Amino acid sequence: MRVTPLEDWIVGKSDIKERNSKMLEEYQLNKVRETLYYVKKNGRFYGQRLSNITEDKINTLDDIKNIPFTHPYHIRQNSLDFLCLPQKEIVRIVSIKSSGTSGEEKRIYFSEQDLNLTVDFFKVGMSCLIDQNDRVMVLLPGNTYGSIGDLLKRALEMSKVPCFIHGVMVDPEQTAKKIIENDITCLVGIPMQVSHLSKLKGDVFKSRIKKVLLSTDYVPDVLIHELTHQYGCKIFTHYGMTEMGYGGGVECEALDGYHMREADLYFEIVNPDTGEAVQDGQLGEVVFTTLTRNAMPLIRYRTGDMASFSSPPCDCGTFLKTMKKVLGRMDNKVTIGENKFLFLRELDETILKFKEVLDYKACITDENLLKIEIRSESKSIKKDIEQSIQTLLDEKLGCKMNFTLIVSPHSIPEKIINSMVKRKIIDYRGAGI
Repeated sequence: MRVTPLEDWIVGKSDIKERNSKMLEEYQLNKVRETLYYVKKNGRFYGQRLSNITEDKINTLDDIKNIPFTHPYHIRQNSLDFLCLPQKEIVRIVSIKSSGTSGEEKRIYFSEQDLNLTVDFFKVGMSCLIDQNDRVMVLLPGNTYGSIGDLLKRALEMSKVPCFIHGVMVDPEQTAKKIIENDITCLVGIPMQVSHLSKLKGDVFKSRIKKVLLSTDYVPDVLIHELTHQYGCKIFTHYGMTEMGYGGGVECEALDGYHMREADLYFEIVNPDTGEAVQDGQLGEVVFTTLTRNAMPLIRYRTGDMASFSSPPCDCGTFLKTMKKVLGRMDNKVTIGENKFLFLRELDETILKFKEVLDYKACITDENLLKIEIRSESKSIKKDIEQSIQTLLDEKLGCKMNFTLIVSPHSIPEKIINSMVKRKIIDYRGAGI
């Protein structure tokens, strides 16, 4: 097993003299101090919010805890206050809709330099799983300049790896046709879309697809198991978000967690209630600070994602940190009892283990009824799925909860329209349906 290619890239980019955590942390500390000075000098938001914090107060990475967090609502309130460059130097703006009902948007700004940093990371990150014998299809947006697909294509062109931007899948028949026509060996896409495609076009997966990179949403363990054992694919996962500059971390050949983009980002995992750092191996909220962005740097940004740092070193032999698989959004849950919650990932692992399930959606009605609509051509699985869901609810609640399960080939449209919107359990209680 080779060491993750990210190690050489990070060592070269940071110009550290020795391959160890101490040297890398010294680099990160200096970059945090530089970023702190830069954002206070050039941005309104941090110029005001961090006016009492000077670089000479940040002498160790532990001192970063004295810098207040940046929250998503800060960006929604006025994203322009985060800009550290003139607007004429902004080449891409991404609007991210709130997952709530307010309709507020976050706007994230990128300079050409910012996009080039992401291309650089994508080039090295993709080399963790592919080589020049592969042909890659990207099932993500890529028609606009600076979009994920566009940046991936630019990165792979630099590596002389053929890349085809398909866009978000709408018609599985057409997608399968393009895979065959272009002799695709590797897919990059959204977990549920790749799952959907594999179940409808299993013959194409078995004969064509050797590697898959899943990103943009929670990746169910049952999906990884199915793609690996049913179709013989090697499954890698990537963690990132727009605010990070898309790329955050990617798995190596050990397939046991992400190695992070540590030359460009400094990561923390904190207790979501207290904000204090948690021990390695302990679950908490992912927080990051950008180290090299110049259009819209972010300091101690709270992502709302749940993960943990791995305590043992990675089997690939790198000195870099390993972040265990992100378990989804902290708020992607519904209250189902006093201080008891049901997470979407729990429904994923319970429902998607049935191979006949193509897709599903879930909500809580205003009558406190858990309603689950499953798309499947096989109605015979209904009883088994009901039993599995009841077992899950019994374990979570210790008592019965009313739920209804609808199995229909028409409950979710044939034409897939979920695009890049992250899935969630919709809670209609108090709002009617």
